[in-house]
Amino acid sequence: MSSTLQPFVSGDLFVAATLLDNPQDDHAGRGRILQFGADLKPKGEMFLSDTTHLVGGLKFDPQGVLWAFDSQEFVVLNIHRDGRVQRRKEFPARAFSHVNFAADGTLLFGEHVVGDSIRPEVQARMHTRIPFMPGAERFGDGHVFRCANDGRLIKEYGTATHGGMGGFLGVTMSALAPDGNTLIYCSETGPRLMRYDLVNDRQLPDLQSFAPPYPPGPPPMFFGMAYGRDGTLYVLRGASIHVVDQGGTTVRQIPLEGFGWATIELAADGQHAFISSFFSGEVAKIDLASGNKVGSIATQAPKAVAGLAEFRG
Repeated sequence: MSSTLQPFVSGDLFVAATLLDNPQDDHAGRGRILQFGADLKPKGEMFLSDTTHLVGGLKFDPQGVLWAFDSQEFVVLNIHRDGRVQRRKEFPARAFSHVNFAADGTLLFGEHVVGDSIRPEVQARMHTRIPFMPGAERFGDGHVFRCANDGRLIKEYGTATHGGMGGFLGVTMSALAPDGNTLIYCSETGPRLMRYDLVNDRQLPDLQSFAPPYPPGPPPMFFGMAYGRDGTLYVLRGASIHVVDQGGTTVRQIPLEGFGWATIELAADGQHAFISSFFSGEVAKIDLASGNKVGSIATQAPKAVAGLAEFRG
């Protein structure tokens, strides 16, 4: 591992931008996290030694520790303010790709993959291998796992999944509702924005969903989502940000440049969102009131940016 990360300062933005370097595997490469200041100027970078494929799911916990994931290698990492990287091997060996922090201190991990096969038409153009989880003949179950911080499994939730375009995607992105009892989530590239009741351990009706026949153009897809401080839900739909109310109605759309915007981090100021394009690797800062792009980072990492996190001090 090598690092030029600087001491974390409130407003710093961290971007997971893996250096893809294997022509035979378009998800494989050297794990890397970039650090930018609040002015979006580069400050440092860290190369990771424990990962082999796309690094993503960046999120700061309440103690200011940065969490990162390599779901294809079953890796969960903690990056501390002093630059120390800690691999958390005590958690279940599942393809976790992100985490939510519950008010009681427990951790809610989303399992990125489900099933044991990929749709043939998607497999034909995929250039990566999805491994089976240890001791099993399947990628995963697409479930959500509640764990204590010491790694102890408390509860496995049988979340429904869609599979996305490839048929193998599980709980790829999620957000904990302000009540702390409901998880909003999707199987990225799929047409369902799903909900799960964590208290009563039951699937809820989808917050939004679409079924064919679809209108002309790209089919409806869901990607990353996040709740604002006022309880507003922002959901990426590839080419736009949708503001969705509690009843599942889109009350506003913010159009974006091009398609492929998949990851979102709401800024601490409550006025902006950071979003990233999987296809181009661009990170954009969006003014939520006007919808204007007010800042941009050209990571030069197409198909490699899979996580954003702002340090809030």
